[in-house]
Amino acid sequence: MELKRVVVTGLGALTPIGNSVNEYWDNLVNGVSGAAPITHFNAEKFKTQFACELKGYDPLNHFDRKEARKLDPFAQYAMVSVAEAISDSGLDSEDLDKNRIGVIWGSGIGGIKTFQDECMNFAHGDGTPRFNPFFIPKMIADIASGHISIKYGFRGPNFSTVSACASATNALIDSFNYIRLGKANAMVAGGSEAAVNEAGVGGFNALHALSTNNENYATASRPFDATRDGFVLGEGAGAVILEEYEHAKARGAKIYCELAGGGLSADAYHITAPHPEGIGAINVMNACLEDAHMKPSDIDYVNVHGTSTPLGDIAETKAIVKVFGEHAYKLNISSTKSMTGHLLGAAGAIESIACIKALEHQIIPPTINHVVEDENLDNKLNLTLNKAQKREVNAALTNTFGFGGHNTSAIFKKI
Repeated sequence: MELKRVVVTGLGALTPIGNSVNEYWDNLVNGVSGAAPITHFNAEKFKTQFACELKGYDPLNHFDRKEARKLDPFAQYAMVSVAEAISDSGLDSEDLDKNRIGVIWGSGIGGIKTFQDECMNFAHGDGTPRFNPFFIPKMIADIASGHISIKYGFRGPNFSTVSACASATNALIDSFNYIRLGKANAMVAGGSEAAVNEAGVGGFNALHALSTNNENYATASRPFDATRDGFVLGEGAGAVILEEYEHAKARGAKIYCELAGGGLSADAYHITAPHPEGIGAINVMNACLEDAHMKPSDIDYVNVHGTSTPLGDIAETKAIVKVFGEHAYKLNISSTKSMTGHLLGAAGAIESIACIKALEHQIIPPTINHVVEDENLDNKLNLTLNKAQKREVNAALTNTFGFGGHNTSAIFKKI
């Protein structure tokens, strides 16, 4: 069976550094930090008092009051990013066969705010269970894909992927496979997360996963820097419209690039820590290259998982050197989490968009906030430190890894 080609025909983004794809991309290239003191709740008693929240987001600009009350923020963010992507792609045309358009959406946590609020309301009550009838439908992680399909009438494959911080890239790869196997003409793929709340920040603090650099919050997300002390929590969503190549051509769609391959692997090592030698990361990048029928030398840019954790950054750079060999030193590598923070289950979507825009504009967004070299890293690597770099970009690979040892990689290339 000959596999079909899969292309990108629409993009949508709602991020801590931009509420549209263009605003997000402009701020990425200009090295803007999205970190600021937390406003969603009073964080003065928390070890971490800052995050990468959305700026200027008002649900009532997108939903009526009744609809907004029925949607957890993670589902709101999904709907907003998808609306931009659908508009960009023209996928809402009534001429299309919506039985062959599906939705696969990723979220690592789903409606954690709804869960927190309902349980707290019960705990502070008189013991009588008075739960909101929308409690369960707002909370469950699959509900975003359900809302998207209902709004647009997409009746193709529909489900949610949950693999912690790899969730959105899993959604992209699953969507890619449905299209290239001929099971769908187009798919809405991506991820969303809304975990900047007491439960999210408190839980990650308990794991010692978050930066506690409250005095220098704007520069606290500092991948590869020797003084990094954990990731900065972010929120938002990213949506990517994937489409079978001939289907896209036939309707005259704008084509950004081709999704050439995807890789999946497991560390099989530890629930939260990466394998110190990056074995899972090595396996997933090799699997992705093999799936794309590409050589390491074909890749120009790697958007790394790069969360700004002491162990993760070392393991991932070791893996890149192992996979790419001498070509590793010809790559541009960057962590856009230095600007957006870590969007957990949405990270893979917005970082895929960063790769797609790098192909479009032939420029690599930087890794900001880097001051002190880490002697444990291979400092011959071009980590695109502090300033965007122009270069020829024909193919870009993105990595996302999740708690539980889940690893995903995807390759986008010019068409």
